[in-house]
Amino acid sequence: MTPDHHPSPSALRAGTSRPKNLLDPGFELTLRPMRYPHFYERYRDAIKNTWTVEEVDLHSDVADLAKLTAGEQHMISRLVAFFATGDSIVANNLVLTLYKHINSPEARLYLSRQLFEEAVHVQFYLTLLDTYLPDHEERAAAFAAVENIPSIREKAQFCFRWMDAVETVDKLDSRAERRRFLLNLICFAACIEGLFFYGAFAYVYWFRSRGLLHGLATGTNWVFRDESMHMSFAFDVVDTVREEEPELFDTELAEQVTAMLEEAVEAELQFARDLCGEGLPGMNTESMREYLQAVADERLRRLGFPERYGSSNPFSFMELQNVQELTNFFERRASAYQVAVEGSVSLDDDF
Repeated sequence: MTPDHHPSPSALRAGTSRPKNLLDPGFELTLRPMRYPHFYERYRDAIKNTWTVEEVDLHSDVADLAKLTAGEQHMISRLVAFFATGDSIVANNLVLTLYKHINSPEARLYLSRQLFEEAVHVQFYLTLLDTYLPDHEERAAAFAAVENIPSIREKAQFCFRWMDAVETVDKLDSRAERRRFLLNLICFAACIEGLFFYGAFAYVYWFRSRGLLHGLATGTNWVFRDESMHMSFAFDVVDTVREEEPELFDTELAEQVTAMLEEAVEAELQFARDLCGEGLPGMNTESMREYLQAVADERLRRLGFPERYGSSNPFSFMELQNVQELTNFFERRASAYQVAVEGSVSLDDDF
């Protein structure tokens, strides 16, 4: 093949000049001089926090499962069914949308690392289902939850409604297309990783507060840390776009984001009704409503928009998650495990 058949670096960048803004169309390849060093630092921090599924010991969980009431067993089966597909939706959006439109090689390094972490999460949940649901038919039903469990199907449909609109857009050439991308990114960060998963984590830590399901809690600690960093990165992207294109952040966007979070809270409440039924000691739909509303307000504050609910977090066991170096008496190791580095990664959000 002659050299004429190979695209030049400038062609790969869709032009000879570097993009001015983060969402400018193209595929910027130049890492030096570094335009967005804060994204590169997030990539380096993520590398420090490497963990593997093989480190999570689920053996004691099997005995704990036998102790649970019928209502608690229903909650766990629904919870692992949601886990079975939740991170796959996130991973697909990373590949099909975020990597394509965030035009920064530093940011794409982080997104590549995030995709690896989502794969580890999927592997963890696969192992969790194989351990918790030994019955083949029950396990198959869990993997098909987005089709056959209404409360999980509604959450998946919410994700697709808010995120699919930008999937077929090749370039963010117009203000309308960039707004659509921002809504995709905010849905991804604030609603899916920042609300749906935080809701799921609350159920896990409710069991942990009672000394149950140690293995699930340990793996969730590491997933929690990863997801918090994913969310912080996404909000960092939003902050950068706000600095570069402040005209995108108007009253209309604030209203759209608020409506999105209201819809997400309602979808997650439907899931809570499914999981909690008439209520369990220390966990019920009304408490979960207050918790989700408090989380939604935290996301709105982080985005620079007015709060919607004014609720407070009712779950004292979730306050433990403010502490990065978390080790409690029934965990087997620190959740802040890092590979061959010193230091720690801080979480930006309250809970």
